[in-house]
Amino acid sequence: MKYVPAIASMSLGRAWVHDFEGKMKAASGSGFQGMEIFYEDLEYVAKSLSSSADQNATPSPSQLIAAAKKIKMTCDENNLRVIGLQPFLFYEGLKDRQQHDRLIEKLHVWFDIVDTLDTDTIQIPANFLPKDQITGDMDTIVADMVKVANLGASRERPVRFAYENLCWSTYIDTWEAAWEVVQRVDRPNFGMCLDTFNIAGGVWADPAALTGMVEGAEAALDASLERLVKTVDVAKVFYIQVVDGERCDPPLDENHPFHGQGQPSRMSWSRNARCFIYETDRNAYLPVERVARAIIEGLGYQGYVSMELFSRTLADAGPNVPQSHARRGIEAWEKFVDALGLQ
Repeated sequence: MKYVPAIASMSLGRAWVHDFEGKMKAASGSGFQGMEIFYEDLEYVAKSLSSSADQNATPSPSQLIAAAKKIKMTCDENNLRVIGLQPFLFYEGLKDRQQHDRLIEKLHVWFDIVDTLDTDTIQIPANFLPKDQITGDMDTIVADMVKVANLGASRERPVRFAYENLCWSTYIDTWEAAWEVVQRVDRPNFGMCLDTFNIAGGVWADPAALTGMVEGAEAALDASLERLVKTVDVAKVFYIQVVDGERCDPPLDENHPFHGQGQPSRMSWSRNARCFIYETDRNAYLPVERVARAIIEGLGYQGYVSMELFSRTLADAGPNVPQSHARRGIEAWEKFVDALGLQ
């Protein structure tokens, strides 16, 4: 495998607005070969299969497995490989250890789900709960991750974990911090997902700034990417996500329409204003290609490249939303392939 275009199910429309089968047809018809499955889609498929009148009820493990079977069948029919399930949220560093134990119970259900989906990867985004709920103590974070890695490794079919820094995570908000966790966990099935938005969105961009950038952005990014190429073991990069972000004008402060109550500006920005690489007509402005070149050319990464997108446009109920986003995604992929000379 060299480079395989994938997309996240969320990138084609919100689960409660657009049906899963329609999104898969749009992805396959546009030329995507892989799919990141969002747990949200799994829940909504489970509810669609349920005869229960209470659609607000949390699906049972058996209902989730039934939904996973349906999703796998739909992906097979559309020649789409499931590359992973995400996001396993709010796990590491919890001060409430009873909640930690409940999440470990939930993880065992996720193991059965990924087996059903015929995939082997669960993505864990770095925790972004408030500081009064989680600790930044690295020993605790690493111990929590060792626990999931060991549980995944003990399966008959081992499960991998792709840890991802988010540029608004409470403590692990840089690739450097995520890489430290990966190194200290030191398990073959524990690696990382590198996301161009979260790398550039933290060290280079600031949606709340008038310029859209942090002070000294260019030098900071150059130094960060130089460190990445020198220090990260490419075998620990389980997959990558290539996506851009809109330049916010006016800046995304608490008065901006995208602002979410209690959210850091970068989180509100991510949820509302991502776009595909090269979409300058949508105010794409991040140095995505520079980041991607460091990962692909500098590290020598090969494998799945996911065009993961979050945007306010995904909540549009229009029937053509999945098709339009799939088309935009594959057009961005094709430009990316040409720019980097990928196979």
